Parts: sequence; C-alpha cells; structure tokens
Amino acid sequence: MDILKRIFALLGNYKKRTALAVGLLIIVVLTRLVSPYLTKILIDDVIKDGQIDKLGKILTLLVVLTVIRSILIYLRSYMFEDISQNLVFDLRHRMYTHLQELPYEFYDNHRIGDIMSRMTGDIEGIRNFFAGGAITIIENTIHFVGALIILFNLNVKLASIVILITPLLAFVAWRFDKLIRPAFGQIREQDAVLNTRAQENISGVRVVKAFAREDYESERFAKENRRQMEKNIEASYIWATYFPFMDFLSSVSPLVLLGFGGYMVIQGDISLGTLVAFTGYMWMITGPMRMLGWLINMTEQAISSGEKIFYYLDFGSSIKEKKDAVFPEDFKGHIRFEDVSFKYRQNHVLRDINLDIAPGSTIAIMGATGAGKTSIVNLLGRFYDCTSGRITIDGIDIKDYKLKELRSQMGYVMQETFLFSETIKANIAFGRVDASMNEIIEAAKIAQAHDFIMEMPYGYDTIIGERGVGLSGGQKQRIAIARAILKDPKILILDDSTSSVDMETEYEIQKGLRQIAQGKTTFIIAHRISSVKDADEIIVLDNGRIAERGTHETLLRERGLYHRMYRDQYKDFDEINTGKQVI
Repeated sequence: MDILKRIFALLGNYKKRTALAVGLLIIVVLTRLVSPYLTKILIDDVIKDGQIDKLGKILTLLVVLTVIRSILIYLRSYMFEDISQNLVFDLRHRMYTHLQELPYEFYDNHRIGDIMSRMTGDIEGIRNFFAGGAITIIENTIHFVGALIILFNLNVKLASIVILITPLLAFVAWRFDKLIRPAFGQIREQDAVLNTRAQENISGVRVVKAFAREDYESERFAKENRRQMEKNIEASYIWATYFPFMDFLSSVSPLVLLGFGGYMVIQGDISLGTLVAFTGYMWMITGPMRMLGWLINMTEQAISSGEKIFYYLDFGSSIKEKKDAVFPEDFKGHIRFEDVSFKYRQNHVLRDINLDIAPGSTIAIMGATGAGKTSIVNLLGRFYDCTSGRITIDGIDIKDYKLKELRSQMGYVMQETFLFSETIKANIAFGRVDASMNEIIEAAKIAQAHDFIMEMPYGYDTIIGERGVGLSGGQKQRIAIARAILKDPKILILDDSTSSVDMETEYEIQKGLRQIAQGKTTFIIAHRISSVKDADEIIVLDNGRIAERGTHETLLRERGLYHRMYRDQYKDFDEINTGKQVI
C-alpha cells in the first residue's frame, strides 16, 4: 500500500486535471447506472401498463444519455492519456536528473542495464497503470457499489441472494494477489538482468568478435532469456489457475439471479421490469468480479515497477553539498592534502597523503597499477570523499565548496576516454557550449587533433560513433585533451592522457600544454617518464602511500622506484646509444 500511495502521489502536479477527468468518468458511469432503471420503467409502465406517452420521453432520454456518454468517454480517455504522458515525462526527467547527481560509488555497484530497464520498462508500467488500469479500477468500483445500492433498493431479498458468492470470490482474489505479486517482482528483476546482458554484449561486440566468442555469448544470453521465459510461464500458470475460477464464480451469479428472480416474477413478488433491471445491474457487478484478476494483475505490475523506480529515487548521494556552501570569487587553485586516507569497500586505497601544491605548479603522480593514482584526483573533485584527513583549495575545505562550481574549475582528461555519439565539434565544446569555432580549432591544434579532424569527411561536423567508435585510441585521447583545454580550467587533470599516442605526437602535445598550463594547477598521472619528467614535483605511490617525491633529477639520484621505472623504460634506448647497460 505504501508503494501504491507513492504512485498516486505522482499525480500531485495534476490534481485539477485529474479531478476533472475523474469527474467526467463518474458522469459516464452514472449514465450507465440510469439506463437499466429506464428499461424497467419501459417494460413495467409502457409495455405492461400501456402508458404510451412515456415511450417517447424514455427513448429520447436513452439517446441523449448515449450521446453524452460517448462524448465524455472521448474527453475522459484523452485527459487520462494526457495526464499519464505528462506524469511519465516528469518521472523520467526526475529520475534522470537524480541519476546525474549520484556519485561514482553508485555506478560502481549498479549495472547500466538495470538502470536502463527502470528508465524504460518500469516507467512505462506506471504509465499503463494510469492510462488504463486506474480508469478501469475507478469505473468498476463505482459500477459495483452503485449497482449494489440500486439492487438493494429494488429488492433486498433478491439482492442478498445474488451477492452471497462475493466473499468467496474476494478470498480467491486475495490468494491470487499473494502469489502473483512476487512472481511479477521476479519478472521485473529478470528483465533487468536480460537488459544488462544484452547491453554489455552489444557494447562489447568488438571484443566478442575478436576472441571468436559469439557462440559462448549467445548461449549466455539464451540462458538468461530462458529464465525470463520460465518466470513468465510461472506467472501465467498462476493466472491460468486462478482466473478461470474467479471467472466461474462471477458467472454463477447471473444464473442464480435468473433462477430465483424468475421464480419471484412467477410468484408475483417482483415485476418483470425489475428482473430485467436486475439483469442489467447484475452485469455491472459481475463485470468487476470477472475483471478482478486482470485488475490485480495490472496493479501488481505497477507496484512492482514502482518499487524499483522508488529504490533509485530514494537512493541518496553520499556526496552532499552543505546548505551554506561557498565558492570564492578569486579561485587560485592552491591545493593541500592533509593526512588524507581513503578506504573503498573496506580496502585502503590511500594512506596518509600529504601534499602542498602551489597555484600554477605541475605535479606528476606515478606508481604501479592500483597504487591509488586516479583516486587522488577523484577525491579532489569530490567524486568520492576521503575517509580521514581533509583536502583544501585556497585554504577552504572542499567539503565546504559548492559542488558544481568546484568541478567547473577542473578540466579532466580521464583514464578511460569517453566520447558522445555527436559531432567532433560538440564533443570538444562539451564543457563550454558557448565556445566559438576559432576557440574549438585552437584547442584542437594544441591537442594535435586538428590535422586528423580535417582529414575526416565533414571535418569538425563529422559525427563519431558510440563511445568514439571509428576513431583510434590516440585520436580519442586528443579530442578529450582538446575538450579539457577548451574549458580553460584553473585545475587541469591529465590521467594517462597520452598513453595511446606515439612519442612524437606526445612531445608536440606536451609543448602545447606547457603553453596553456601557465597559471593552472596541473596534475599529470602517467606511466611514461617522458610525460612527467618536466613536472615541478613527481610523486611516486606504492600501495597507497607516498614512497618517493621530488624532481626528475632528484629521484634519479635516489635510485629508488622512480629510477627503476626509468631504467625499465629507457634501458634499450641507452644501450643502443652508449653501448653500456643502464643500472
């Protein structure tokens, strides 16, 4: 019931329209409730008693009611559909906006296929409920209650006999509800699993083909697809077991009515018109009883969808902005890490990190895979929060900053290059949509991307494939570098940004970056010595701790981890040029 209440609470922005639509629906139902009673008058007064003067009036009234009902049904249907579409638009937008605000940690623990399933199938389930299910529930409830009241007013004895079967039907419906709800929950879960499997396999189709694993992946998909089929069959079995029984019970009532009602007409206890009216109202009672299984089915699907949607909407962000958050007008980029430690999933990623980075300086971070290099810059942008210690920029704890303003001062070239299925121009201008074409071209030139872009069919207006498909790894990295350069941030973060480009191109990119990095606090995360050797300070991480720090020359003299990296990377080169083995 809590989920159902929350689903109906979604109508909050459409109260007036919903009230009007429900009002039209009630009028439609009332016109139906009047018709059997008019039939009773027609039989008893006109046909039996010969009051011909009433014939024209009754027929005219029936025609008028039919016309009014047809018009109102059209208006009612349009209004409910309009409300449901607007509601879903708001819900989808609200969910998408909320997902944008959730931290990295959420996406570390939730699969994209699951999220897409909620954004599409589950939200559509809510729409179907409001566009059809809710209307039918209201209509059938009013039909049932209204017809029952009229029946008892016509003849208490016959009405009591007719509804004797209702408690048994209610019990069967309750049992059906208890079984069908978990069944639909499992179907929704399997929907998400199947969507995830399809999304991952299609996104990774090039890897699948490269390893000739098409048959293996097809079998994995078939396995999940089979589970989906089995769960739907299980739900269908429940439906097939209970629905015929509910249909049988609802069909018994008209038979009881005809038997007892016919006997009462013969005995003179009721008129023939009353029996005919009873028959008309009886269908208004048995109709909802017949549809009870379908109504439960649709309601449970909506509840199941609502549970999944509200799970995401209720998922609060662990990264929260303070109410009194600030952002200084004169943002310089003086960064300090003070005894910073970071634990992720009970694993210590960083321990006791202390850094003092002057504005405009360049700091390089090196270390083995998993040493915590990327975690340092992720903490800086508050994509995660440190477990202990604190990080300040210009003397202010970053937890006191306004989040969007803080991140707007940072330009990222991420380890995993992501490009949108858009034009190259739009990808470069993603951080500054108001940038001029000249600025976009200048950023691309600094990133050594302009030449290859101009060789493409439509230059900067070339639409690249999903996630940059159609470009080489180096080309994608250069577009990502141009995107960060164009943003003109105070803090520039280059996370392994030239790992896929050749040495000559890297040299040219670094020359350009040195020009635009003036006045910017720059982080360079790299494995290549050539990428970091000119940094003001080089940090070498080992198991989350700072093992070494200093300039290129200082660290080489210490003959520690950095010297070992240098030796591994330049050993062959130096041997060729000097004829001596590097030690």
